[in-house]
Amino acid sequence: MKLNDIIDRIKLPFRKEKELFSSLYKILGFYPRNIEYYKQALMHKSIRKRNDKGKPLNNERLEFLGDAILDAAVGYIVYRYYEGKREGFLTNTRSKLVSRETLGKLANEMGLGSLLLSASHSTSHNSYVEGNAFEALVGAIYLDRGYEACLQFFERQILGKYINIDKVAFKEVNFKSKLLEWSQKNRVRLEYRMLKQKSDENGSPVFSFQVILEGVESEKGSGYSKKEAQQMASKETLQRLKREPQFIDQIFAAKTARTKMEEEPAMAVPDTEQEQDFMVSRSEESGVRSEDTPAADSSLQGNPAPRSPLPNPQDDEFDLSDLSVKPKEKTREDIIAEAEAAAFAEAEG
Repeated sequence: MKLNDIIDRIKLPFRKEKELFSSLYKILGFYPRNIEYYKQALMHKSIRKRNDKGKPLNNERLEFLGDAILDAAVGYIVYRYYEGKREGFLTNTRSKLVSRETLGKLANEMGLGSLLLSASHSTSHNSYVEGNAFEALVGAIYLDRGYEACLQFFERQILGKYINIDKVAFKEVNFKSKLLEWSQKNRVRLEYRMLKQKSDENGSPVFSFQVILEGVESEKGSGYSKKEAQQMASKETLQRLKREPQFIDQIFAAKTARTKMEEEPAMAVPDTEQEQDFMVSRSEESGVRSEDTPAADSSLQGNPAPRSPLPNPQDDEFDLSDLSVKPKEKTREDIIAEAEAAAFAEAEG
């Protein structure tokens, strides 16, 4: 191997390290003190790397830490920025600033995705992976420089440069509308059940609502108006639908049970047709019937044998051969009289 090739191989790690320092400086606004924290923050679990002790080496632990630090830092920024605003407004604003969607867009705009080490073919347009990396980066900043550096990073590098906090704060996200759209598309029954109404320490009314999907109890929400409470309950429900597939399965199982019960009749539908045995068939009108042709009504009415034809009204006489008169029962006097008559007739003969 030539000397120049050896020198190039030695310089390569230093060149890559220098490029990483330069890229991180553009993102952070300062140079890292301990670059190892940031390397780990950019290491997705899919690369399956382990440290000297055999433990997984990825950004999941830093993501957990960064998530907590980010909530505290952004909460403080929003609290200080919107003096006098109520807790519901502050919570909603912070939630929108640290949402997975917002952090994913931030990471993409800042070029964080291009620095992320992942075994997947591409991490572009994957807000979930990039959003996690952003939280891990905040965790690395906290370990490297402390809480104040995290606070300054978000204020100086994020707000104003990438995010207009006022637009985020006053942008109305209609979670109820989104949940209603989802339920209608999937033909799922949606109900908002009011749990309670109370007053806070200042006498302001506070409402609590719960979302019910196909009879399955879902998330709750509270607010200073019914609309705000339903919005919060809808938001929590949408988040649960995203993170819990078994919850969706439970809802659709309840839907299947309901639709099956609705489709099955509770009892047989009664017949509205009545026997029309007062009608005269054409063959009966003519008085002619074929031996192979049953009476018209027998097939319709379910009679076991065809009825006899009605007599022709043009005939002078009816056949009465099938009629019989029951003989009158003899009395004792009749029997004696008959005996005497028979004896008298025999004597005369």
